Amino acid sequence: MLNEFWATASTAYKVLVFSAMGLIAAGIILNIMGNTSQNQGLAVASLPVIGLGLVLHVVGIVVRGQQIRRNLKQ
Repeated sequence: MLNEFWATASTAYKVLVFSAMGLIAAGIILNIMGNTSQNQGLAVASLPVIGLGLVLHVVGIVVRGQQIRRNLKQ
């Protein structure tokens, strides 16, 4: 099972992972744009986007851990 980590993952986990990566990437891009254009409002507004991406990443880890525990009990 460990060799097929992504193949055995549920759709919910995959959606969480891609959403988290997308939000983190969008937040970093917004932060870079805000800092290069010296727009502090945009730079500060990007921080919650990055934070939400990190929260989704942690939720994905929890979901995957529950799935693994459930599979090990069977």
